[in-house]
Amino acid sequence: MYRIKALVRRKEQWHGTLVRARVALGYFVLVGALGLLLRWQVVHPVEGLNYKYFLHAHSHVALLGWLYCALFAALLYAYPPSTVKQRKLFKWQFLVTLLAVNGMLLSFPVQGYALFSITFSTLHILVSYWFAWSFWKHVRHDNNLWQKHSISLRFIGLSLLFMVLSSIGPWAMGPIMATGGTGSELYFSAIYFYLHFQYNGWFAFAVLGLFFWLLDQKRIPYSQVQATRMLWLLGVACVPAVVLSFLWTKPAAVWYWVGGAAAALQVFALVLFLKLLWDIRGELLHHFSTWVRGLFGLALFCLSVKLVMQMASAFPAVADLAYQVRYFIIGYLHLSLLGFASVFMLGFFLHQKLYRLGRYAKLGLSLLLLFFLITEALLFLQGTLLWLQLPALPDFNLIMFLMSIGMPAGLLLVFFSQKGLGRSCQKTD
Repeated sequence: MYRIKALVRRKEQWHGTLVRARVALGYFVLVGALGLLLRWQVVHPVEGLNYKYFLHAHSHVALLGWLYCALFAALLYAYPPSTVKQRKLFKWQFLVTLLAVNGMLLSFPVQGYALFSITFSTLHILVSYWFAWSFWKHVRHDNNLWQKHSISLRFIGLSLLFMVLSSIGPWAMGPIMATGGTGSELYFSAIYFYLHFQYNGWFAFAVLGLFFWLLDQKRIPYSQVQATRMLWLLGVACVPAVVLSFLWTKPAAVWYWVGGAAAALQVFALVLFLKLLWDIRGELLHHFSTWVRGLFGLALFCLSVKLVMQMASAFPAVADLAYQVRYFIIGYLHLSLLGFASVFMLGFFLHQKLYRLGRYAKLGLSLLLLFFLITEALLFLQGTLLWLQLPALPDFNLIMFLMSIGMPAGLLLVFFSQKGLGRSCQKTD
């Protein structure tokens, strides 16, 4: 009887994760479609469509729809709740999250930042607090989990802390806008504060926590000392590294040194991580399929480039350049969100067979990755040409629109390839 109940419980947990992971993928498709619409709006503006309003919808669904829901699903898959009460609690949290995301998806394109969109975004912040507290309460006293996954849980604990810390930015925007500060340095600083602790805190630490969970699950021996040092370096650096997001305001010279020191610590942590991975490269090749290795490798490459770019931005000339050339900012944000966090999450779900990789899904994933790399290259190329005061690429906006079609198209192929996923766990290689 006990074994039957355990099997039923595992089946329910699997089904719940399956639903959440697929909902997250659906939001990813919407993010791609909204991004394509925005690029068409630059080429041939559609009358009555407010670019800024749709940009808000695009960014909020990307951060709070796709990635938040994906991490929600993955964390509860890695560390499933053990009681019926906990499972019901997390189920309600996910339903409230969907209400908030769908509310933002519908309200932002119509009114931008106004009553309904602010209400739904506030609801999302509150439910994220609820989730962070509930999840940490669920794992913090489980000695068995800590003995097996101590590194992973420490990364995840910091990720939840940084997620909560990031919300200071949105809370500050209300008073700033109410006092007529929209568009001011303080207004944009609040946005960049939020983005920093989302991208470099919540997303980055959660992804690393899930990666170390995978190593533990596969019983791949790795250096606990190097992993702990990496954890401390990244954890200590994350808070002062927020200064890098404010250097466009041209603060006192000491802040450039603070940002540079934080960026240097991050790069040192990256070196430790690369050394750790090199030492277990044989095990990684053995335990992960070709597609998963490719996705994880691309995510690692994008993480490395991101951290090196952050260190370069501590120099005044580079900080000014990044602020003046918008293409560099867009390229950097997409590098972090798409290249690192999103690509890793796709690989994670494929490895756990929560996403099926059939023939059409392989084609879709290939389109997504190919055109992501092409558009990133075009963004940085155009930015470099402008920086060097050379002739810009002709018809750049049209080219970017055409090259962007492949990303939502690829995501659609991946999404609709998931039919029957609950009945099939095909090999992902």
